[in-house]
Amino acid sequence: MKKDKLKKTLVEQILDKAGIAYAPLALNALKDELPDGIAKADIYKTLALTGNNGPVIGIIPLTQHLSEKKLAKVSGNKKVSMIPQKDLQQTTGYIHGANNPVGIHQKHPFPIFIDEVALKKDFMIVSAGEVGRSIRMQPQLLADFVAANFADISE
Repeated sequence: MKKDKLKKTLVEQILDKAGIAYAPLALNALKDELPDGIAKADIYKTLALTGNNGPVIGIIPLTQHLSEKKLAKVSGNKKVSMIPQKDLQQTTGYIHGANNPVGIHQKHPFPIFIDEVALKKDFMIVSAGEVGRSIRMQPQLLADFVAANFADISE
């Protein structure tokens, strides 16, 4: 039996149910050549960190580095650090490379911060919850859906 369409990820199913506009992409930004119209700066990584107030999620362009100092300040933590990879799936529900704000927000009330550079873009691309699968959507739409705040969190 030939499959013409990829089975929707849980993240895509959540967005469909909520009536949120997005475009699915089969994309591994670290391995694949990017399609026309998409730059590495359009692709965002979802990083899970922990601080004295518990886990916090930072979302920054692939081309940027997260400032733990800035994220700690905006999230009300004294300091934050990356969650060790061995603890990642237990904390967020996702493996390294598949973390995404939609799925995390559905299961955990962690604060989410998106780098403010996203506000200047028409779209951003984040993981769809599986390695090699992504979703493209408007930054403000994503932020509203996952109760995220925009802040200067990269360096």
